Amino acid sequence: MAEYSWQAGLWQRLAGRSQHAHAYLLHGPTGIGKRDLAERLMALLLCQQPQNHAPCGQCKACLLLAAGTHPDLFILEPEDVDKVIRVDQVRELVDFVAQTPQLGGRKVVLLEPAEAMNLNAANALLKSLEEPSGNTQLLLVSHQPSRLLPTIRSRCIQQACPLPRTGESLAWLATSLPELSVEERETLLQLAAGSPLLAFKLYRQDVLSMRAQVVDGIKKLHKQQQSPSQLAESWNTLPLVLLFDWFFEWSLLILRWQSNASEVGSQDMAKVIQYLAEKSSQARVIAMQEWLLAQRQKVLAKANLNKVLLLEALLVQWANLPVRN
Repeated sequence: MAEYSWQAGLWQRLAGRSQHAHAYLLHGPTGIGKRDLAERLMALLLCQQPQNHAPCGQCKACLLLAAGTHPDLFILEPEDVDKVIRVDQVRELVDFVAQTPQLGGRKVVLLEPAEAMNLNAANALLKSLEEPSGNTQLLLVSHQPSRLLPTIRSRCIQQACPLPRTGESLAWLATSLPELSVEERETLLQLAAGSPLLAFKLYRQDVLSMRAQVVDGIKKLHKQQQSPSQLAESWNTLPLVLLFDWFFEWSLLILRWQSNASEVGSQDMAKVIQYLAEKSSQARVIAMQEWLLAQRQKVLAKANLNKVLLLEALLVQWANLPVRN
């Protein structure tokens, strides 16, 4: 199981507990290793002979876990990427919690991401969170704990997971992606908002090429070499949340430049940001930020959206930021 240097202190505190809470909520930004931490804790809780705050790897429970056949483990995830966790899935979890452990030790539930539960699913989980039967531990992993019901959060021990320092992240990326240059790793980490595992994932998704495509498209948009509708069609395969995050970051940099003409901080978009900062009103930029946040929330909530029309609306607003003389 993966171990990360930035989690060492937290792991010692969690693994060293003489008694464990019935439910933990491990939360923090995407891409910092929360799932790996939950799996390490899961293995420790299920191990029959833990040693030095670690599973032994040799007992029956450890061998069953390694084979993926442990009878006292229940993992709950969306059935498909970007789908919700449905109430009938949670009802299966509730039935599992009510059972007697087959190996005579603990039962463990791992649920990720917790915010993927719809309202009915979250309500169905409350009873098990409040009074789990038998020796059951529930490990909830959340990238956005603010989207969870307050009643879910209040029934768990909430544990913030640390974001690594920049040096730690770059050192991990140097080991994981030695084929890249230092500059490429730094760019990836910046695109991932400092989360090294997300940076690695973005690299595997060819995000550097995506970024170049988007930046080139924006420059052509401002030169009137491409229309919003043409760009929207060409971006149809790009992840919406990623695009919204980039445009929000750029709008923030525009406002920052307008405030004190500071370093832009986004080298590939520096000239565009400076141009828009000089030509746009703060009111328009702030209005676009509000629109971006609202649409991003709809995407995260799995709303049924027309992607091309949404991208076209985004690009029309962006193109209209400069105040016409």
